[in-house]
Amino acid sequence: MRIVTLEGELLNAGGSMTGGAFKNSSNLLGRKREIEELEENCGKALVLVEEIQKDLALNEGILEEAKGELEKIRAEKQAAYLEENTAQMNLSRMEGKKREIVESSADLVAENRELEEQLKELKENRTRLEEEAGRLEDLGLLKNREVEEYTVRLEILKEEREQKASALSQVQLKAAQVKQQDSFTLENIKRVREEAEKLLLEKEELTAGGSGSSQAIEKKQAEIESLRAQIEEALSTAGKLEQSMAGKIKDKEEKTGRQKSFFDKREGLSERMNLLDKDLFRLQNQKEKLSERIENQTNYMWSEYELTWSTAEKLRQEELNSVPEMKKQIEQLKSQIRALGSVNVNAIEDYKEVSERYEFMKTQHDDLIMAEETLLKIIDELDTGMRRQFEEKFREIRMEFDKVFKEMFGGGHGTLELQEDEDILEAGIQIISQPPGKKLQNMMQLSGGEKALTAIALLFAIQNLKPSPFCLLDEIEAALDDSNVDRFAGYLHKLTKYTQFIVITHRRGTMVASDRLYGITMQEKGVSTLVSVSLIEDKLEA
Repeated sequence: MRIVTLEGELLNAGGSMTGGAFKNSSNLLGRKREIEELEENCGKALVLVEEIQKDLALNEGILEEAKGELEKIRAEKQAAYLEENTAQMNLSRMEGKKREIVESSADLVAENRELEEQLKELKENRTRLEEEAGRLEDLGLLKNREVEEYTVRLEILKEEREQKASALSQVQLKAAQVKQQDSFTLENIKRVREEAEKLLLEKEELTAGGSGSSQAIEKKQAEIESLRAQIEEALSTAGKLEQSMAGKIKDKEEKTGRQKSFFDKREGLSERMNLLDKDLFRLQNQKEKLSERIENQTNYMWSEYELTWSTAEKLRQEELNSVPEMKKQIEQLKSQIRALGSVNVNAIEDYKEVSERYEFMKTQHDDLIMAEETLLKIIDELDTGMRRQFEEKFREIRMEFDKVFKEMFGGGHGTLELQEDEDILEAGIQIISQPPGKKLQNMMQLSGGEKALTAIALLFAIQNLKPSPFCLLDEIEAALDDSNVDRFAGYLHKLTKYTQFIVITHRRGTMVASDRLYGITMQEKGVSTLVSVSLIEDKLEA
């Protein structure tokens, strides 16, 4: 790929550059100023082109996005309509079921009455069971308290027994001590008596012998008195010991009697405790059975009627008192329920779910309608803007086309017309031309050269209004005669002020008017050679 700059320089694919030459329309200083102006204008044109292209791309993107969103909204709207119809059908069906439920409300009320009667019966059974369980529990508590009291009393008696056993041991020890002291006292008495008898014998011997002195007699008399005093004291002590011993023996006998009574009472308490344990075990078994019956009644209420005790208590009616009548009414209601057949117990929930779904879909539908209206408004605004812009540009191009047509043909008249259509953006465009000396007619009725020159005039008119930095023309003047080729080349040279043209041509007039020529030749078979000629340099040298 090769690129030719506005200065006439050739950029090759390998990176090499061949210098060009200035136009031969002015001197070097003028050319420099012209080049600067061209560069400035080129920059402005490029910026303008980029802005226009961005605006065009943005508008096209917005339009495509809006169209896609519109199609999506239409599809969603259609789906919403279908879902709305389905919801309406489901709603109608649910309303029918609701009417059926309302019609069978009397049966449900009767069934409710039956349930209330059964509930009352169950409540009475439960109350009776609870009262019996409470009584048994109170009785068990009473028995437990009696057992505890007997246990406390038994512990107290055990402590008294231990205390009395300890006291008995002390009494026995004291009795042994007293007995030992009594034996010692008796021995002393015996010893004193023996000494007294001995002294009396000695006194008698002394009296009978008359050989003792009065002092010896008095001494012996004193010893006798002393011994008598000791004897009396010993006798007194022995009496006291005997009395004390008798008291201790009496206390021992009393304590032994109390101990026997305690043992008898303990045996009685043990038997009483055994009886209480048996009664307590029996009461606990009865309590467990009553709890099991209450649990069975509760499970039956829930499995049959889905009622708890608290809910059943709220539904209780005091006027239902006759159990046989309630049972009879229950059987009648059950027969009526069986006669009704299967009932959709989830109808209310289904109706609620469908209603919520309908409200949700209705909200979505309303949102889609609002979004559709917004997008349609945006599309209308874009269409209005595009139509206004198209009409403005079409008028400008039509006026410019007439000017260029007259210059290219040396007179005549050329215009553009829109075909009749409801949408101006989709309408076709007719090119009407009137070469000099001919009538106004459609472009397709002209000769080949006239057609080509008319098309070139339209192209140049668009180029005048919005020049592009580069333009490639491929033998567009091939059908022109020499005079028209000269006009074409001259006008093309005028446009090079803002646009660089790359022209593929075989016409001599076009080659003569160009600034640089590039040709491809094959001097050797299979070998292509690029040949370039700078016509500006040749003209300057000339």
